[in-house]
Amino acid sequence: MENLPVSSIVENAVAAHASDVLFSAGVPVRIRVDGSLADFGDHPLVPEECEGYARALSPDYGKIAEIGELDFAVDFPGGIRCRVNLFRRRGGVSTALRILGRRIPELSELGLPPAVMQFPELGHGLVLVTGETGSGKSTTLASILNRINHTHREHIITLEDPVEYVYRADKCVIDQREVGRDTRSYEDGLSAALREDPDVILIGEMRRLSTIEAALTAAETGHLVFATLHAASAPDAVDRIVLAFPEGLQAQVRLQLSMMLKAVLCQQLLPRCGGGRVLACEVMMVNGAIRSLIREAKTPQIANAVATGAQEGSISMDNSIIRLLHEQLISPETARSAARNPDYVCKLSRFA
Repeated sequence: MENLPVSSIVENAVAAHASDVLFSAGVPVRIRVDGSLADFGDHPLVPEECEGYARALSPDYGKIAEIGELDFAVDFPGGIRCRVNLFRRRGGVSTALRILGRRIPELSELGLPPAVMQFPELGHGLVLVTGETGSGKSTTLASILNRINHTHREHIITLEDPVEYVYRADKCVIDQREVGRDTRSYEDGLSAALREDPDVILIGEMRRLSTIEAALTAAETGHLVFATLHAASAPDAVDRIVLAFPEGLQAQVRLQLSMMLKAVLCQQLLPRCGGGRVLACEVMMVNGAIRSLIREAKTPQIANAVATGAQEGSISMDNSIIRLLHEQLISPETARSAARNPDYVCKLSRFA
């Protein structure tokens, strides 16, 4: 396995159904399969080999000495596209490589709750897709946008860091912009997007206050805005947005968010019985009751509203996990570890 070109390593990783490849000095190349790391060969990498892989991946490698890390995407033979992060560590360099799908899957293939099928039909407002790194947020959003691409005549602008899935325009005009290459920042890109006649805007990640402000403004002015956010639940996502603002502005933001927020989708990828992974989802479809709770700063009560909002398509994470357990797609041990309320899951599951 020594000195294999990175393209061969990636090809083998894809064949092994890996999601990630890691290059780090002192250990062999490692791949992540079904959420767990496995050695790719038994040859521990030395710092010079790690640097060689990094240089082969990025023509801008020299910048890492100045800024410490680089984010970009690379296309390999066979239609394989990967998101790459190079980063300095203890004087050397390591690489984390995320393997993206060869194609954008159909929305119906992802195992999402039925309410998500409504997302491409929304006319305006804000839709959040949340979850930990590696939970499939990018794939879900790509499938939603591609459904819009094939069914609506609209202008889609994406702001990504880096561009991950690449769309082939069908009925839509699609402009994908990469932060750091096509625009200086999410904030600059969003400000410009409002003058570029968009119908749909994708924001790769809402981290900074200025990005959140711009996203709310875009949704408020009649655009359909999709964005990702690191939050463990729908109520957490609401709090994450509101608490990003100074205290004196939070009441106004709650009012604004209650009017603009259409839905929150939270994702977890769980080990599937027999191998692979399966998606567990929480969906909050914002109705009148939830809008009132957001306005009145009663976020803790939102979880109960989600659990009882099945008529609008909402489903709590624990009820999603119970459904997977009843279908024998996950084990009781996986269900307990992934549940927000393990006692509730055990009580309602015949497998407890």
